Amino acid sequence: MTTETLLVTGMTCEHCVMSVTEELSEVDGVAAVAVELVPGGSSAVTVTSDVPVDAETLRNAVTEAGYEVVRA
Repeated sequence: MTTETLLVTGMTCEHCVMSVTEELSEVDGVAAVAVELVPGGSSAVTVTSDVPVDAETLRNAVTEAGYEVVRA
């Protein structure tokens, strides 16, 4: 199992959490998604996968949901 945490901006409510979780869950290999919602700030989105997943693929899934990954 591998884990990656993304900082995501633009999320304000549980609907946002569901949208991001749904998009990330559709990525091949992703086993679980956990979101620590910070309305108006950068929410921590932790992705657990069975195999390493390309970071760009995860960012693209977040973008597809309508949000932005903040690059550290």
